[in-house]
Amino acid sequence: MARIISIVNQKGGTGKTTTAINLGAALATFGKFVLLVDFDPQGNASSGLGVRLEEGDRGVYDVLSGHKSATAAIAGTTVQGLNLLPSGQDLSGAAIELVNEDNREYKLQEALREVRNDYDFILVDCPPSLGLLTINSLVASDDVLIPVQCEYYALEGLGQLLNSIELVKNSLQPDLDILGALLTMYHKRLRLAKDVVSQVKKHFPHRVFKTLIPRNVDLAEAPSFGTPIIEHSERSAGSKAYRKLAIEVLKAYNLV
Repeated sequence: MARIISIVNQKGGTGKTTTAINLGAALATFGKFVLLVDFDPQGNASSGLGVRLEEGDRGVYDVLSGHKSATAAIAGTTVQGLNLLPSGQDLSGAAIELVNEDNREYKLQEALREVRNDYDFILVDCPPSLGLLTINSLVASDDVLIPVQCEYYALEGLGQLLNSIELVKNSLQPDLDILGALLTMYHKRLRLAKDVVSQVKKHFPHRVFKTLIPRNVDLAEAPSFGTPIIEHSERSAGSKAYRKLAIEVLKAYNLV
């Protein structure tokens, strides 16, 4: 049965989608079967893997609304072992539509039930908010991975996020845990970046991954080619970093 991991931070620009795509691809290169759920209406994880929903195509919105099964909506990618449940603009209306529904926080959990046994990992790329879509993702998940950008305001908002996770744990998903914080956009020559790393390690009450995701031109370029970094530039610093992160994640689950 798959471990379901939400990749969450309500701040934009922290590297959520980059991490979802490239951690998923890296885990697949280690022989794991991975499903990436694009749960952000912007659809960046989908386009970053070369998948764009055209009119009439079915994605995660159709699965949530019951018009399509998850199995029928899943698309393949160029990476063997990595599949995608794509997203598009129609997902932006889902939060409004779900408000009056029974068990509205459990829609994603219910949708993923039929495919959970087909994968080793299911990664959910969440929108940059703490709204109903993110709540759905947390309720469906076993663990949370929090990307934290190495910038001056890195810790801002983390307390609110941890409180939200705790509320979900206490009221909706008692088995939810925090897998760890991942420091992204690290520039080793900037003193500020080093200060942020030490501050997060000092004040974050959970695991902080040893892997630091660097600022890297290849990482920034890869989505425009619709490929993860391991295919776009296998030897780049970004590719090596996400492979290291994948090993850390596998070790966290005693899978290596």
